[in-house]
Amino acid sequence: MRWHEVTVHTTEEAIEMISNFIHELGAGGVSIEESGTLNKKRDTSLGQWYELPFNDIPEGRAVIKGYFSEGTTMESVMEELKQSVTQLAEYDIDTGNPEFELKEVDDEDWANAWKQYFKPIRISERLTIKPTWEDYTAGPEELIIELDPGMAFGTGTHATTSLCLRTLEKVVQTGDDVIDVGTGSGVLAIAAAKLGAKHVLALDLDPVAVSSANENSRLNGLESEITVKQSDLLQVLRESTLAGSSEAPTSALGVKIPVQVVVANILAEIILMFVQDVYDVLAPGGTYVVSGVIKSKQEDVEKGLSAVGFSVTEYYEDQDWVVIIARKL
Repeated sequence: MRWHEVTVHTTEEAIEMISNFIHELGAGGVSIEESGTLNKKRDTSLGQWYELPFNDIPEGRAVIKGYFSEGTTMESVMEELKQSVTQLAEYDIDTGNPEFELKEVDDEDWANAWKQYFKPIRISERLTIKPTWEDYTAGPEELIIELDPGMAFGTGTHATTSLCLRTLEKVVQTGDDVIDVGTGSGVLAIAAAKLGAKHVLALDLDPVAVSSANENSRLNGLESEITVKQSDLLQVLRESTLAGSSEAPTSALGVKIPVQVVVANILAEIILMFVQDVYDVLAPGGTYVVSGVIKSKQEDVEKGLSAVGFSVTEYYEDQDWVVIIARKL
């Protein structure tokens, strides 16, 4: 089978937004390659270290590829994609004069080629992400996250996700109930469970993400600790509350409301849509870990958190991205 390959040369800052556009246009898969230089400034405030492959992509740049099946009307896809990317300037997202390419490729040219760039990577002192097809020997007390992200989801090494992983290592306590909103491949949910969470509820609106997160939970032997549900943000919790007391354990969801930790690695604009919902499902003193926030949107997100009663206690940066730690007073 032949596929239409759309390539966008852009900035690392614009990766998540452009990747999402490509998914929404009907891509059967998306691959992302960032600069492999080790010279870029990286956040090491949590003791993390980096082991990334070298490549010839300039620092700060990225190459995003989307794959569309035969029969797709690519003229309209390209027109809509370019229009969406242009509109990112309205949100202060620097796309770096993006360049677009379109060509046809065979299945074998892309279905597995991206795997050569995904190697085991130590995210923090304890957490290491390992692709399922790679051999790796864990060190003492090292927690291995087995991951097969598929073509639709990231490998967990993008700045927003790695920030979240390192922050979860700081905040998750043994016995916590955790909710992961926008779980994608399930990497954050898996990390929380391995860090000692009693149970994790992983939510995503995309049914393909739900399938991916379920499979990765199984690969890590965590089916009993992680419940994956399709949900528009926290809608599934509202539906559950209507069926009974919000204080009671909910067998269908696995977690007991209120929970101790909520983590969301999604765009700032989406974060601001359900701040009150997160506040309501957190226990007093509970922690909200917010990622996916571009630095130019940090102030807006912090104001939104404060407006409903959160206290912003810390934040960490990596490249142009920010993770915010907020406590429920």
